[in-house]
Order: sequence, then structure tokens, then C-alpha cells
Amino acid sequence: MNPFEMVVVIVIVVMVAGIIRARMGIGHGRHGPAAAGDGEENRRLREEVRTLKDRVEVLERIVTDRTHALDMEIERLRDR
Repeated sequence: MNPFEMVVVIVIVVMVAGIIRARMGIGHGRHGPAAAGDGEENRRLREEVRTLKDRVEVLERIVTDRTHALDMEIERLRDR
């Protein structure tokens, strides 16, 4: 089999696989019953990211504040 025939066979195999995937409903991304929980999972992940961003913000403030301000912040948090 020469290189040209090999390329033609590969292209045909890829095209047939694409047709089979399209007929079976298998595409890029998730569709159908498995995608139903995506909204809930996205909401949960967004909330987790928001919480982590808040924590990073506090840590950045602690690292960049002066020692006096840090002591006052710690005492304020203890009083809660």
C-alpha cells in the first residue's frame, strides 16, 4: 500500500466514524440524560470558586498588611 492509499483509507475511516457518531448521538460535549445534572454541578462549582476567591483575598490581605493591622484583624476575628 503506497502512502496515497494510506491517506485515503485514513480519511475514509475518520469519515465513517464521524457518521456513526452522529447517528448514535455521540458528539462533542455532553448531551442527553447525563447533561441534566450539569446545571446543579456548575452552580456548586461556581459557589466553591467564589468561596475560594474570598479565602485567597483574605490571605493576600494578611500577607500584605502591616503587622499592626494584622494584629487588629486577628483580634477582631476572635471577638466574633
